Amino acid sequence: MKKAITIFVGFIHDFSAGCWAATVLAIYWLHNLQSGSTELAQALAPIERNFFYLGIACVGIVLLTGMGRTFTYIENVYGEDAEKLRKKMLIIKHILLFGIFGAGSYWQYTMVFG
Repeated sequence: MKKAITIFVGFIHDFSAGCWAATVLAIYWLHNLQSGSTELAQALAPIERNFFYLGIACVGIVLLTGMGRTFTYIENVYGEDAEKLRKKMLIIKHILLFGIFGAGSYWQYTMVFG
């Protein structure tokens, strides 16, 4: 059962990250459509806001499931040396992705509310 939960949490984590990226693209696309017409802007603004809030929810799910993954990958599966390298690479990856999620969410905010 633990393996199934581990796989499910990992799937939700990755899926939510992909959904967040899709909201960034959707907001960018909607924002560009709005620049041509005020009537179109009025019609699309609520949809754009909904995508923004959906993106924030996706970030929250990524964070929560990421915390869950922390507790499921505690075994020394790859050997001691490989495990040290894996942990180092995970730290680097998460620093990079934290910056990408932060910058992307800020960019979304500026397009939606700016």
